[in-house]
Amino acid sequence: MDFPAARRARSRESDPRSASDLNVALDECMTAVDLFLSNKFPEALASLQAKTKDSMYHALTYATILEMQAMMTFDAQDMLNAGNTMKEAQATCQKFRKKSTVADSFNNLVHRQNLEHFTEEEIHAEICYAECLLQRAALTFLQDENMVSFIKGGIKVRNSYQTYRELDSLIQSPNYAKGKNYLHFEGGVKLGVGAFNLTLSMFPTRILRLLEFVGFSGSKEYGLLQLQEGALMYSFRSVLCTMLLLCYHTFMTFVLGTGKGNVEEAERLLKPYLARYPKGAIFLFFAGRIETIKGNIDTAVSRFEECCEAQQHWKQFHHMCYWELMWCFTYKRQWKMAYFYADLLSKENNWSKVTYIYMKAAYLSMFGRDDHRPFGDNEVELFRTVPSLKLKIAGKSLPTEKFAIRKSRRYLPSNPIPLPVPALEMMYIWNGYAVIGKCPDLTEGMLQTLTEAEAALERSTATELLADDQCLLKLLKGLCLKHLGKISEAEDYFTYIHLNERKIKYDHYLIPNALLELAVLYMDHGRREEGVKLLERAKQNYKNYSMETRTHFRIQAALHQAKSVSENGVHSGASAVL
Repeated sequence: MDFPAARRARSRESDPRSASDLNVALDECMTAVDLFLSNKFPEALASLQAKTKDSMYHALTYATILEMQAMMTFDAQDMLNAGNTMKEAQATCQKFRKKSTVADSFNNLVHRQNLEHFTEEEIHAEICYAECLLQRAALTFLQDENMVSFIKGGIKVRNSYQTYRELDSLIQSPNYAKGKNYLHFEGGVKLGVGAFNLTLSMFPTRILRLLEFVGFSGSKEYGLLQLQEGALMYSFRSVLCTMLLLCYHTFMTFVLGTGKGNVEEAERLLKPYLARYPKGAIFLFFAGRIETIKGNIDTAVSRFEECCEAQQHWKQFHHMCYWELMWCFTYKRQWKMAYFYADLLSKENNWSKVTYIYMKAAYLSMFGRDDHRPFGDNEVELFRTVPSLKLKIAGKSLPTEKFAIRKSRRYLPSNPIPLPVPALEMMYIWNGYAVIGKCPDLTEGMLQTLTEAEAALERSTATELLADDQCLLKLLKGLCLKHLGKISEAEDYFTYIHLNERKIKYDHYLIPNALLELAVLYMDHGRREEGVKLLERAKQNYKNYSMETRTHFRIQAALHQAKSVSENGVHSGASAVL
């Protein structure tokens, strides 16, 4: 019989052999991570593979690298392989977790599990197991922005969430006895606690309420603090904490936010890694992204080109750069170069053929009347092929694909009604106006293009979609005017859209987005209460429109901005919620 006294006696006294094995495994896995960050991808995987069935850290590291590959390719087979490998890693971690008797299991239902009675190896098994669940959830979330998927994924990782809560409590406990590899363990806790808090804080209110009902909650400030502390520690997870923060500041705040990431913090985080890995593809990519959001487009182009030249093993890194280069040349209104990268992506990458072909057609529609069409492509024919290319990932269609297909339907009739500025409309979906807003020359140029499109629309024969096209151009011009400091004009353009919402036939997404942009404009100029009212109106009054989830994420980000900064601009403090 396993008496409590006996358990306590051996609780934190790890078998020296186990502690030694754990130490060796961590050293080997950190060496593999170093190979990976040095662009030696095959070598990194080869160094790990042999021990994936016998070592939890080898299994986790191997699966993490494959998941990163899947996230870059969006290839269905890569996604499946990554998910299965992470599941296998989870099974390996399970072998090292504390074995429970029937009495233990019953006791755990009544009382919180006492982690102070675990050996060091068992504690590390808990953190690795929780991380496997967390990464499996990340793969689920990445495949679809749909609300239902978030809820399903959130419930699926409840065990991971609860484990991180318990482990975080353990670290705070006065009875916590640090093992030999405690920094690696604590770094894992900070990664998980930070990731959960930051991610949950971004969810729109209606999904957050559902998650809170089943026990989830999150604080953005606490999440950022935990990840920052994890990034500064010498631990196996420090680079993952850093990469998550870089993703947040350079991508998530743009795609799912209002475009107000902390660029200075991103630069500070990246600097030591770029010094250590000057040719590291991952870090060159982030360096390019930072230059993009600073408005230094030419420098960004150079960084992305350097990233492509740095390694040839994983073309996926090239594809990420091609996507960014496509947008860089869009900001510069160099349609032929933007088309070139959209064409490369359509031929080499499987993430979304719909989006790539749509963007090829969109750029061709921006060409001048006398410009040469590459490869004999015709934008009308390309738009017509878009619906047939629809791809389902995990049984779901990508929101961007649904948007592109809806817009392409205008070209299906024998006498199509052309989209006025399809490339610049998609640029809004990816929050590109927050990027060019840093550069007045680019913004002036984009405003000129939009004004020319508006004049062309006025000269053309009126159609049933006239109001849709007029409101789209008003929204995009309003954004340019806002960034150029012409606040009153921008306000008029945004207001025009919701005053004419009944005239819009199909593009109903313009209405809540116009309210969102007007609200952000108000809040940026001290009209906080008016801004919050508009955000609540946008959130509550409109449903079932294109890119709805992404709009709700942006509304949530704007509401968080309004609530975290008081009238005099003082930020609220960080507090733990997990």
